[in-house]
Amino acid sequence: MKVVELLERRRKNWQELERYCARSSLGSLNTSELSRFSALYRAACADLALSNSYQLPENTVQYLHNIVGRAHNQLYRSKRLDFAAWSKMLLEDVPQRIFNDRCVQLMFCLFWGFFILSAWLAYSKTTWPDYAEQMMKAEMIEQMESSFKNPIDGSGRDGDMNLIMAAFYIRHNTGIGLQCFVWGLLVVPGLYVTIRNALLLGAAFGYMARPDVPEGANFFHFVTAHGPFELTAIVLSAGAGLRLGLAWIMPGQLTRGASLQQTGTEMMPVMCAAMIMFGLAAFIEGFLSPSAAPYWIKAAVAIISSAALAFYFIVLGFPRSLLGATR
Repeated sequence: MKVVELLERRRKNWQELERYCARSSLGSLNTSELSRFSALYRAACADLALSNSYQLPENTVQYLHNIVGRAHNQLYRSKRLDFAAWSKMLLEDVPQRIFNDRCVQLMFCLFWGFFILSAWLAYSKTTWPDYAEQMMKAEMIEQMESSFKNPIDGSGRDGDMNLIMAAFYIRHNTGIGLQCFVWGLLVVPGLYVTIRNALLLGAAFGYMARPDVPEGANFFHFVTAHGPFELTAIVLSAGAGLRLGLAWIMPGQLTRGASLQQTGTEMMPVMCAAMIMFGLAAFIEGFLSPSAAPYWIKAAVAIISSAALAFYFIVLGFPRSLLGATR
């Protein structure tokens, strides 16, 4: 094909692409126009790549370089941050998705149900006298009493040590969450791990609350502030794992892979919320919990944290349709 003929055939497309590039924004293009723009851009890229084979004139090659660069910038330039969309997602979509997820609801009821039951059995010396010893074993009880025999006064902790411990708690706490999440993929093991963690934690809280355990005051001085974030994150991790486990066991009309992919996308906000709470809990546990701050400050942090969680997951998460129906 002669160069003149080639230029004549391509010129209309290049000029059309140039008109698209002259527009200030691609937001005004409809779907078919945007598709046409993309096709013209790809064709111009191919023409530029084959310019040596076509033996195009130097000024034509330079023209193609310019128009391809302009089209690329129009197509791939970064979009402005859409605050309205982000606000809707964070303050409406995410809390409602978590609040209405049946697996999260189930894990919430299981975890807190067994936690409270275990705490009561460990606290009471009459209902099941040896429950705490059977659940936690003597070694674990001795370790807890030894760890909290001294008042929480921040001694031996400086800024560097607090930072190191915060990193340790992030790793430790997320490890518990990952256990609940990963085993949740197999459903029954996930239920077992979540219930076992609830029983162990509940037994520890119940035992340390006994009036005849003097180390209990120091224990609650340490765990009160970071407890709400940490325990809620465990519940969310367990709920997300169970949801994914049910997705591949009961994929419905989808393949197991497609079901897992779809559910994984739906569960991303849940896991992101869990990770944020694990991080917040770790920093509180690393800096405030071991400090000499008065107990009322730590209790206030726990109350504010609990109120914030309740507002986000319950008030913002409550279905708008039900709110409208009640009016």
